[in-house]
Amino acid sequence: MQDRRDPIEEASDGSLDLYDVATWEVRTRIDRAAAIIWRVAAGSARVAVVLVAFLLLLGIGGLAALTDPEIGFLTALSAIPAIGLAAYVYSTDVTSSEPLSLLVATFLLGVLTANFAAILNSALKPYFQVLGFLGTALFFYLVVGPVEESVKLLAVRLYAYTDDRFDAVLDGAVYGAMAGLGFAVIENALYITRQVPDQGLDLGLGLIGVGGGITAVRALAGPGHVIYSAIAGYYLGLAKYNPGNRGPIVVKGILLAALVHGTYNTTVGIGTGLISILTGLSGLAPYLIYVVIYDGIFGLFLLRKIQRYRDKYHEAHAPGADESDFESELTEFE
Repeated sequence: MQDRRDPIEEASDGSLDLYDVATWEVRTRIDRAAAIIWRVAAGSARVAVVLVAFLLLLGIGGLAALTDPEIGFLTALSAIPAIGLAAYVYSTDVTSSEPLSLLVATFLLGVLTANFAAILNSALKPYFQVLGFLGTALFFYLVVGPVEESVKLLAVRLYAYTDDRFDAVLDGAVYGAMAGLGFAVIENALYITRQVPDQGLDLGLGLIGVGGGITAVRALAGPGHVIYSAIAGYYLGLAKYNPGNRGPIVVKGILLAALVHGTYNTTVGIGTGLISILTGLSGLAPYLIYVVIYDGIFGLFLLRKIQRYRDKYHEAHAPGADESDFESELTEFE
């Protein structure tokens, strides 16, 4: 499916002018006009998506949450583990360092596109609540997981994906992690805003005392978003370099990320309760143990994929490396 060519072009030795017959490039005025119209239309669509996302951010109070000093301080604290994980994924990029402008833009787009998920989740949740626990589980698997992982990929697709500096499969994981970080930050900000009362607290121990619990909970939830979207992002990168199978590859990435995401949401309460019963621990400790175990398992899955890419990269760039040296190998989830 890759680089398919018309039969005329395949049979040609390159001496024939096949413009407007089997090949095409910008030559005439109408060609230039068509190219300009396409670029404007594509750019306008991106601008429209960003504008709508920004308006949604204003509508749900997200901007106020991020600009309030107290909420911003607690949000920054809650984001530390997710920032550390995103930074680690960034450090694993063996090809080239990603430019700060693309990383920041993807982070901000992750903040903005998260609002699409917030609206869709809120609109669809009541239809599942009537089914009790089964409905909640279905909501996590059919709505929350697919929607949130799709909007995080949208954050990558809107800008970084189309840039020439997105030049390797592994870049997808890096930008996916940044989109997940942006999603986690705005989600944490909104949760903290709802839980911390407006008591005129300053940036001191009083604020930590009031908001410390929810901040700690959100700090543990954040790394998951980075892991899920880095997995989906890896497959987005793979899709970029396999255009013939782009759709199925992207869908595979979203399915994997959504499955891991939905399973976490469905099992975190049960798992935390079981750990509490088995260990006798209470408070935040059982939740911490569960999150570390769960994120550790799928974090290792992500790192295994990254390491496999790194290994193949080093093999391909080794002195005297030959194409016959490489053999395909089956790996879990592939």
